[in-house]
Amino acid sequence: MSPASDSYLERAPLELRDWLVQFLPEPLQWLAHHLITVVAVLAVFGTFFAFTTIAERKLLARLQNRLGPNRSGLPWIKGLKLWGLTQPFADAVKTLTKEDIVPATADKWLHFLAPVIVVAFSLMTFAVLPFGRNMIPVELNAALLYFFAAGAATELAIFMAGWSSRNKYSLLAAMRALAQLISYELPLILSVVPIVLVAGTLSTKAIVLTQGYWTSGFLPHWFVFTPWGLAGFLIFIVAALAESNRSPFDLPEAESELIAGHLTEYSGFKYALFFMAEYFGLTALSALGVTLFLGGWQAPCVFLEFIPSYLWFMLKLIGMIVFFIWVRGTLLRLRIDQLTRLAWKFLVPLALLNVGNAAFWVLSAHWAGPLQLVRWAVSFAVIVIPFVIMGRSLTAGFAPRTYRYAS
Repeated sequence: MSPASDSYLERAPLELRDWLVQFLPEPLQWLAHHLITVVAVLAVFGTFFAFTTIAERKLLARLQNRLGPNRSGLPWIKGLKLWGLTQPFADAVKTLTKEDIVPATADKWLHFLAPVIVVAFSLMTFAVLPFGRNMIPVELNAALLYFFAAGAATELAIFMAGWSSRNKYSLLAAMRALAQLISYELPLILSVVPIVLVAGTLSTKAIVLTQGYWTSGFLPHWFVFTPWGLAGFLIFIVAALAESNRSPFDLPEAESELIAGHLTEYSGFKYALFFMAEYFGLTALSALGVTLFLGGWQAPCVFLEFIPSYLWFMLKLIGMIVFFIWVRGTLLRLRIDQLTRLAWKFLVPLALLNVGNAAFWVLSAHWAGPLQLVRWAVSFAVIVIPFVIMGRSLTAGFAPRTYRYAS
């Protein structure tokens, strides 16, 4: 056990949980143990979701040279606005009190269950994410399989939302959303296969431990710092943007084009649940990216290990979320043909090549001296050359655009 894992701050959350559980009868302690874990995850990431929304609105406002929410405060204290930080709670009250309108011809039960299911499965993905050295809600040997199985179940809820509304626009938009999600689920999973190949495990904890080494005490052995790891990370980022319906892939809810898509017949709190599920999905995918490519809870340098592992994990997670917000404020939305062409003609072939690249990396692990430079050069070439060739063929006949204006 390392000194960092034995520090008081590292053990504090677990000791608090055990202290609370000891007051219960022994037959109930196991149930209380798991309930406290569930409540802690819901409380932390529920609060994280609330403040992610206000952070996104404020950051986008700054990117667009305007003010974000800055009025919501404590109404019983005159003049205390708190920089608008209570805006998420005001939005929650608003959505809870808005009228819930259900179409007369809709399937009432499926219409109700769709937002509940999409939130439930989004939350289930957090179960296997290692938030710290000893902070894994459920430790599974096949954690990655569980994560993607739970995440894929949200697609059923989206189809339920479109079909149960008895609205042709909702149904068509749901099918369009499913086409996007299925298209990008393949490169998302393929981007993770090299990690499994190199680490030799499907356990998220074991994958983080595989990256827990440093060269000279300050160069971390995170997978993102390898050619195949960097390529996989970039593919993962693009696919995660599409899977979580984030810009520039936010076509399923492009209000001006699709009348809010499969959410057309939803209002009030049910409508808000879909967006809550999207943020939970984005957070879970960001946490998975941190786990697989950025060392998980590992510190970037040995001398920084005194900082609790769960704080490192949260700092990396916040960095990923801020990056996604920056992308939303920077890039324009793609058309549906551009979106699907990018997935099937570019990301999938590149991800398959990267699997072979990772296999080469494993087979050449024993190379030493000058051969190490050859190893890195070959690994870079396997990705960069196809990237350039496929990138040019992808845009052939589509770019550059010529704009003509009426005189």
